[in-house]
Formats: sequence, C-alpha cells, structure tokens
Amino acid sequence: MPQKPMAIGIDIGGTNLRAARISGSGEILERLSEKSAPDPELVLGRVADMVRLLDTPDVAAIGVGVPGRVDARRGAVLSGGYVNLASVALAQRLESTTGKPVIVDNDCNMALAAEMALGAGQGHDNIAMFTIGTGIGGAVVQNRRIMRGRATAGQLGHITVDVNGELCACGRRGCVETTSSGTALGRHIARAGLGPEVSVDQLFARDAAGDIQARGILAAWAKPLRAAIDTTVALFDPDLVLLGGGLGRAAHKALGHAPALAPWYQCPVAPAGLGDDAGVIGASLQALSAPASLSVQPGRARRAVLVNGIPASGKSTVSRGIADRMGWPLLALDTVKNPFLEVLGGADREFNRTLGRASYQAIWSLVGDAPAGSTFIVDAWFGFQPRQALEDHLRNAGVEDTVEIWCHAPGEVLAERYGARLGQRLPGHPGAAYIPELIELAKRAEPLRRGPLFDVDTTQPIDFDAIAAWLRATLAGDASVNSINNRR
Repeated sequence: MPQKPMAIGIDIGGTNLRAARISGSGEILERLSEKSAPDPELVLGRVADMVRLLDTPDVAAIGVGVPGRVDARRGAVLSGGYVNLASVALAQRLESTTGKPVIVDNDCNMALAAEMALGAGQGHDNIAMFTIGTGIGGAVVQNRRIMRGRATAGQLGHITVDVNGELCACGRRGCVETTSSGTALGRHIARAGLGPEVSVDQLFARDAAGDIQARGILAAWAKPLRAAIDTTVALFDPDLVLLGGGLGRAAHKALGHAPALAPWYQCPVAPAGLGDDAGVIGASLQALSAPASLSVQPGRARRAVLVNGIPASGKSTVSRGIADRMGWPLLALDTVKNPFLEVLGGADREFNRTLGRASYQAIWSLVGDAPAGSTFIVDAWFGFQPRQALEDHLRNAGVEDTVEIWCHAPGEVLAERYGARLGQRLPGHPGAAYIPELIELAKRAEPLRRGPLFDVDTTQPIDFDAIAAWLRATLAGDASVNSINNRR
C-alpha cells in the first residue's frame, strides 16, 4: 500500500522551538526541540535546521504555529510578543529552502485544531482555549471553525484585566498575559521574596501544607485568568474552555483559588489533553488539510498569474491586492524598469520600449531561477510584444500553468487616469501626446486568453475576495471554473 502523506509541524514559543514529523492521523513519528531566541533570524535558522533533519520524501507539507498576530489567509506574521517574526517572510523562506508548501497560523489556533481532532476538544463544536506559557495565547472555535475575524481574532491573552497594570508586549496595560502567564508567575514569586528556583509544583506542595504565602502567589496568578475566562464565556458562550500550553494543567489547578462566581458565566474549564504536543500536531494536521493552491507544490512546474491590461487600466492595484491576499511574489514591469530610468536619466520613447523589453526578459529570468512549484504574479501589458515572445519566455522559465486577470476600463477613463499621473511618471515614459493613442488602444485591446480568465472592470469596486477564491479554485485544478465576470 502507498505511504500516506506526512507533515512537519513546528511550534514556535518564547522558551522552546518544537518540531515533529507527524503522520496523517496525527501520530508523532520523530520530534526535535531547540531553545527559542528573541532574534527572528536566529529562530528561523533553527527552525530550518530542524526541518532539514525531519524532512523525508513522504513529507507533503509544513505547518508553523507562531505566537502573536498572524493572518493565516495571507501566511503573514503581523506582530509578536516574546518572539516577533513579523520582520521575516517565514512561509516564503521555508518554502524556498524546502520546495514544500508551508502554512502559518497563530500557535494557539494550531493547538486548538489538534485538541478538536485528537484531544480534550473532541465532540465539542464551540470551544475557547488559552495556552499558558511564556505568554498567553488564545483561540476560539464556533461551529468547529476557527474564528479569524478580519485577520487575527481570538487573541485572548490580551483581554484587559487591570487597566493600570503591567505594560504588555502588545503596547497596552493589564492584559491577562501580564498577570497569568509563566513569565508573570515568575514575577509573582519574585515579588513574594522567593527565589527563581521555586517551581509551580513546589507552590502547590507548600499550599497543601498550609503555606499562606504560596497560596497568595497562586491566587494572584489565577484570579486574573478567571476574569479573562469569564469575559470569554460572556462573549462566546462556548461548550468548553481549555487550558493548554506548558502550564495549562497547573493553571487549571490554580483556578481552585479563583472559582467562577457569576451564575451567568458558568462554563466547564478543563486542561488540554495533548500537552506540549498539541502545537506540532495541530500545525501538521492543518498543513495537510490546507488547499494545495495556497502554496508551492513540489515537483510541479512554476505558475504565473498574468495581470494584463493596457496602461492606466488598474492592473497595478489589482496585482497588489492579489499579492496581499495570496502571499505570492509580485513582479511588475515598471518596478523593474523605473530604477534604470532613474539612474540613466530621461530617454526617448524608443529607448523606453527597448528598456521595457529588457525588463520583461529580466522578470522571466527571475521566475526561471525560483524553486519549482513557485507561483508568481506578473503585472504587465502583455500586448506590447508579439505573443510568441511571451511563449518563449514562459517555456524558458519553466512556466506551464498560467491564469489571466484582465483589467480594463473605457478609453476616456484611462485618458483621465493617465493624464492625472503625468507629473508622477519618470522622464522616458510617454507623455500627454500618448493619450489619444491610449484611447484608440483601449478600443482594440484584448486579453491573451491563454488559459482561465478573470475579467475585472476597474471602474467598479474590485472584489478581491472573489478574485482570490477564483485563483484558489482554478489553480487547484477545478476544471469547471474557467471565467468569472467581475462586472456588476
């Protein structure tokens, strides 16, 4: 029987970096760990090293759980606390070194996905989860779907429990992370005059023996967490609240010093079942279930999204919107050409055309040097050269699959747009004399119709979510989707 696909799950924490190769059913086959670090490049290097050690031909994808705010749909880390990876293109860099698809999500979302599939969340449709570690992560599931809001819903560690409290890494004061995380527990212990060698287990032992000081520390640690749980229950009315992370079981036990009092906000609270393994298991399961079109596909040719349209047709706006949502690199003809115009100075129109052809070739050379399976967004007016030139570039770059986004507007609209931007264009670009030619070009310009086509009338509001959904379906191989008209 053929081997079922596996995945590598990565759990990035403020103290430890965990990685594991995991079967499609969630079984850990091999695991590694490293110390974490505040330097994002150092963290990325250690993660890449662990991936290399765990990788095998049967590994189909990689999932990474990251602390802080993560836009999972774009695969972008927006901010972090104790480990801030917002400055590194985590998914893209791991993909480029492994040639395998990488998904990125908040670490608590990953852990909750594992608990729903294999742990204490089985059989529940509505769950809230706090992960107690160096900081506090949070995630919420409603109807078995992770809540994401606009991008990063579920940051329960940043529920305010004391408006005059400690300054949090998020920039506000009194978040529950500042009072009830592992880091906060260390502060409670220090303020009580005890040494850093005192563990939470020792606190429980002292408390059981009647030590009032230990009981006070545990209460100070647990009461703000209870307030955050009560707030979460009031907001979401879940079936269950789970406490996970390295200190999840200890936090659950400590809540004995802070019982829920308000009868409206009662909800079962339980320790998570998978412990420190939840993050890597969830990351791997999420990676295996992610749509293939969201990332690179090893062993396949490169792909190109051709954002086509004549000058002033709005293709640059459309290209940037696609890149923001899909996380694919964007190569635009003017982005390549303009630095040369800046350095070389103004030029006549013939030189501008020559420079355009050279920039066009440079774009496809960059695509050809990318890892197999990469997807690029290419922003250009593809009608400025013979069709055969494009076909030659695609063949030389190893691009087999293309889809086209055709951007257009009436000539009069294009003329107005072009005229309004004349003062912003570098010398060497055609000037006002080009406007009548542009109007005539708009009457006869046509899309390439090389593969599936999405039509965008840029005089109307652009539905980027519809474009992104079409790209996912089309590049995933849904032959029933060939063209969608965006006109309203």
